[in-house]
Amino acid sequence: MTKFIKETVDYLIDKGFQNPEIGIILGTGLGQLINDVEVIQEVSYNHIPNFPTATVEFHKGKLVFGTLVGKKVIVMQGRFHLYEGYTLQDVTYPVRIMEQLGIHTLLVSNAAGAINLKFKKGELMLIDDHINLQGSSPLAIKGIEQMGERFVDMSAPYDTKINETFTRIAKENNITLHKGVYASVVGPQLETRAEYRMLKIIGSDAVGMSTVPEIIVANHLKLKVAAVSVLTDECDPDNLKPVDISEIIAMAGKAEPDMVLLFKELIKTL
Repeated sequence: MTKFIKETVDYLIDKGFQNPEIGIILGTGLGQLINDVEVIQEVSYNHIPNFPTATVEFHKGKLVFGTLVGKKVIVMQGRFHLYEGYTLQDVTYPVRIMEQLGIHTLLVSNAAGAINLKFKKGELMLIDDHINLQGSSPLAIKGIEQMGERFVDMSAPYDTKINETFTRIAKENNITLHKGVYASVVGPQLETRAEYRMLKIIGSDAVGMSTVPEIIVANHLKLKVAAVSVLTDECDPDNLKPVDISEIIAMAGKAEPDMVLLFKELIKTL
C-alpha cells in the first residue's frame, strides 16, 4: 500500500494539491459546501492513480483542492462504501492520501436515519461516539504497523475541542444540533424493524453506511476528526413505512445549509 500511496500523492502534488490543512468528506446528498470553495484544482477520481471510483449516482466523484474561509482544504465530493464492493482499505484510502498531503484535521459528513425518536428528520447530529457494525476494521491487514500503531486507542475518537466549538456555533446560530452515537452498517439495504429495535437497544442514536472506517483510519494517523450527520428519515419500527431514496436525498439537501454554515464557521477557528 505504501507504494500505491506514494504514486497517488506524487500525482496530486504534480497537479497542484499543495499544503492542504483540512480534509472534508461530503456524504450522500451533501454537495453544496463545494459552492463556497475557491477552487484551485480538481481531479476526477477515475483519473487519480490507485484511487477507487465512486459508483453511487448521487456521489460526484471528484477531489477538489482550494480555499474555504481562508484555509486550504481538500474536499472529497463523494465517498466510497463497502456496499459498492470495495474493501475497507479502499474506502479509507483517500484519508491516507489527504494525511500524506499534509492535512491536520478531517471533517466528515453523512446522511443518516434517526434511531433516537427525539431527533427529527431535517435536523443535524454531532457524532460523539460510534458503533462499528461493518464486520471488520480497515486496520486489520498485514503490515499495518508500518503505517502507524496497530492497536489504536478509540476512547475518544472524535475531537472534544472541535465538538465543543460545533456546539457553540450551533447555539449562536439557532441550529438544532443533537449529540449522539452513530452506528455504521454495511448496507445497501435499509434496516428491518427488528434491526432498528436492536440498534436502539445497543445505544445507537442514528444509523448509516459510512464514516466509521474513515474515522478509524483518521485516528490511526493521529488526525483531529469530527463528523456531523444530516438526519434524513425517522426510523420508528412501530410505524415503519417504505423509504424513498429520492426523499432521503431531498431531505439532505433541505438540511444542508445549516451543515455548510457549521463547517464554515468551524473552519475559521482551526
